[in-house]
Parts: sequence; C-alpha cells; structure tokens
Amino acid sequence: MIDWFANDLINALVLMSNFVLIPALSYGSQLALGALGITLVYGVLRFSNFAHGDTMAFGTMVVILVTWWFQSMGISFGPLPTALLALPFGIVATAILCIIFDRSVYQYYRRKKSPPVVYVIASVGVMFMINGIVRFIIGPNDQRFADGERFIIKAKVFKEMTDLSEGLTIKVSQGLTICIAILLVVALFWFLQRTRMGKAMRAFSDNEDLALLSGINPDRVVLVTWILVGVLATIAGTLYGLDKSFKPFTYLQLLLPMFAAAIVGGIGKPVGAIVGGFVIAFSEVMITYAYKKFFKYLLPENMEPDGLMQLLSTDYKFAVSFIILVVVLVIRPTGIFKGKVV
Repeated sequence: MIDWFANDLINALVLMSNFVLIPALSYGSQLALGALGITLVYGVLRFSNFAHGDTMAFGTMVVILVTWWFQSMGISFGPLPTALLALPFGIVATAILCIIFDRSVYQYYRRKKSPPVVYVIASVGVMFMINGIVRFIIGPNDQRFADGERFIIKAKVFKEMTDLSEGLTIKVSQGLTICIAILLVVALFWFLQRTRMGKAMRAFSDNEDLALLSGINPDRVVLVTWILVGVLATIAGTLYGLDKSFKPFTYLQLLLPMFAAAIVGGIGKPVGAIVGGFVIAFSEVMITYAYKKFFKYLLPENMEPDGLMQLLSTDYKFAVSFIILVVVLVIRPTGIFKGKVV
C-alpha cells in the first residue's frame, strides 16, 4: 500500500513538474527579463514604456533573420539553437533602435520637462511604429526558428529509467531560458552595484537634481539605460520565441503580464521585477492548469474528479495578470518591495 501510494505521489510530482513547475520557471524568467527592461526605464527615465513589448519583437525579428542567414550558409551551434549566435546582432540593432527613438522622440519631451503622461502617449506612438516595421519586414504570421536538439530530457527515456507512468520532459529552450536569465540577472546586478556607471544610474534614479549637482552626465546615463533595455528586450524576446514561437502580436499581448510583474514587485525596483515575473507566471500557469490527472494519482478511485478541475481556460490566462494587477494597485500600489507609486 505504501509503495503504491509513493509511486503515485512521484507520478503526480513529475506531472506537476512537466506542466506547472518547469513551464512556470521558464515563463517567469522571460517575464522577469521583460519586466526588468520596463522597470529600468521607469526607474531612470521616469515613464512607462508601452513600446517595450514591440521592442522585444524587433530584437527577436533581427535574431530570426540572422539565424535564417546563418542556416542558409550551413552555420550552426551544434546541439544549441543557432539563434544564440545571432543574439549579438539583434542586441546591437535593438540598442540602436532604442537610441534613435530616444533622440528623435523622448529627448524632446525630456528637455521640455514634460509630465509622465506625455511620455506614455509618445511611447504608444513608438509602439505602433515598431509594430508596423516588424510586421512589414517579417509578416504577421508565426515564425519558427529553433534548431539543434529539442530536449534535455525526453519523457520516453525518463520512463525507461524510472519505470514510472509519467515521463519528465525538459526542453532545451526551457533550460537555456532559466540559465541565461540567472546569468543575465547576476551580471545586471553586478553592473548596477559595482560599476561607476551603475552607481550613477541608481543615483540618477533616486534623485535627479542631486545627481546632476554631483557631476553625473545625464545624457550618458540615458544612453546606457537604453543599451541595457535593448539587451534585456532582445534576449527576453528571443528566449520566448525559442520556447514558444515568434508572432509580432504575441509580444504586444505580453505587455500586460510584464507590466503586472513590474508593478507587483515594485515599479522601479529590479529585484521586484524578478519576483513579480515569477509571481505572475506561476499564477497564470497554476490557475489555468487542469488538475484532473494530478488528483487521480492522489485520491482513491471512488473520489476521482469527473471534470477537468481547471479554474480558468488557458484562453483567459492574461486575465489572471489583469486581476492581480488591479488587486495590487488597489491594496498595495507600491508593490511587494515598495517601489515608486504608479
């Protein structure tokens, strides 16, 4: 009896790992990187950048085009996706795009000391421009660009090794997403905490007037901020595209969960953006998962559920982000880590 229950318990845990834990960790890493870009702009430049989702789409588009070029020449990265070799090209192109829009749009309002709402409206215009550029170049349809090995662990091999009914599956894209996100976050925090420019950015974020009196060059701070945003947007967008697929409109939809992540954690707080990303990801995945098979392993046969045991359909997963966002804005507008008030 004990062995039977232990076996079913392990099967239930493997099932949850397959459909909740690993996908939520991967998706949370992608949201965290996206939310970091949003919170950097809000913290340093003091406005909500609604063009961030389409900035991710632009960077991913460049990576896809370079990946296809490499593939046509027979260049690959072995078992890893060729897109990793194309990432530097996408990062450079996206950073240049961010700087161009800053110089041509945001700098004008910055010099006029316009209120934040003006920046928001301007960023919406930039969002539509970037969205149009991406759709014109690569089209509105799904584009797949992943190559190399697909799985780190395959379900069939796992079943043969363990004699379990459920097989554990971990995709290469999921493993890469989690590992790259960890390395990137560590590098970003080291930059912000240890380097002279990072300290200047934090000082500029805390008190702009005092930072200017201290001799900090605001133009250089703005430039470095947009470069970091380009790096984060391209990597986050590419990892999301490798894990799912690339479609320009999907990146516009990601704007809601990314903003929700930034606000839940505390807008303007990098740590908050990371925590918020995982809060939103786990909430979306857990609420939209059908728990029927999970409870079948844990409950006696006469108590097995008849329905799917699903709180919400996956079609409504973005509604979860919206509900969490509204609740946080009503109850705790500063978020978990007491960021700036939205």
